Amino acid sequence: MDAIIGKVVFVMTNQRYLFVLGSLLIWTVCSWIIETMVFAVIGRFVAGTTNRLDDTLARESKLPFFLGLVIAGFSVIGNLVGLPPRLLPYVNRFSQLAVIFLLIYAVIRFLYNFLVFGGQKNSDLNKILPSFSRLANLAIWGAAILLALDLFGISITPVLASLGIAALALSLALQDTLANFFSGLYILVSRPIRMGDYVELENGLKGYVLAIGWRETRIRTLPNNTVVIPNNKLAQSIVINYYLPEKEMACLVQVGVSYGSDLEKVERVTCEVGKEVLSRVSGAVNAFDPFIRYHTFADFSVNFTVILRINEFVDQYLVTHEFIKALHKRYKAEGIEIPFPIRTVQMKNS
Repeated sequence: MDAIIGKVVFVMTNQRYLFVLGSLLIWTVCSWIIETMVFAVIGRFVAGTTNRLDDTLARESKLPFFLGLVIAGFSVIGNLVGLPPRLLPYVNRFSQLAVIFLLIYAVIRFLYNFLVFGGQKNSDLNKILPSFSRLANLAIWGAAILLALDLFGISITPVLASLGIAALALSLALQDTLANFFSGLYILVSRPIRMGDYVELENGLKGYVLAIGWRETRIRTLPNNTVVIPNNKLAQSIVINYYLPEKEMACLVQVGVSYGSDLEKVERVTCEVGKEVLSRVSGAVNAFDPFIRYHTFADFSVNFTVILRINEFVDQYLVTHEFIKALHKRYKAEGIEIPFPIRTVQMKNS
């Protein structure tokens, strides 16, 4: 009699396991059908938009969505059928850990694809993709190993504590390196400067941006020297970017004439000279009409500013050079005096 009861229990238990297995297979197929139908609708929706980011997000969401459905069905079926008490905690624990792992995987994949999408518009971001990809793979595999250990009852608390202490020690040891890395990431994303831009730092350093790396930025000065600046210091510095919002800019030249000059004539002659210089000098904006603005009654002259237009910052040197030569020659021909300081000393008779 006991043998018969044992056989019945064995058959019923096997039937329960077969039922669970069959239910999981059926639910997996149903999950695939649901995923196909849902993302078919989403695919038609995102295909009608001009933004390519939503296409990428929809593509990356397929696997987490499908596996999420499978895991949810695994947990529900396991609890409804009534698995043996010794297996049920493992089923629930596996479901919880699998959901956590899927969330970690989805977040990392979304971040990676966001950087890839940004790299299509900002080529500088492509430089950090290999490093981010390696860190992302390390994080995913590390999380998978820790979750697997926790599933089989191996305590990961000491491991997490050790990792926390190691991370703290490493962050303190690499404080400057990490600061430069995140500063470089900020520069690449926000783009206050770009490769090829002509910039000036608050300490007076000027030059072209050669490269923006994960640790330092390289600037080539006009004398053809390379200056290496840590990204952290560059992010904290006040920077003038002469290529933003555009390369074309004003060229200001300071001039003074004597108090006896006819200011109307001075204005006309100066603008004529400026127009002539802009029409023939390389780097000048030909279509621009120069003008002047008087601003100061100085000790020995009436001072004003001549406003010219150039294609980029370094063009001002040649344009100013040619303008001063032409203006000096024209003033001399027109009888316009460019004064120089004169000091008169009066001697008192004793």
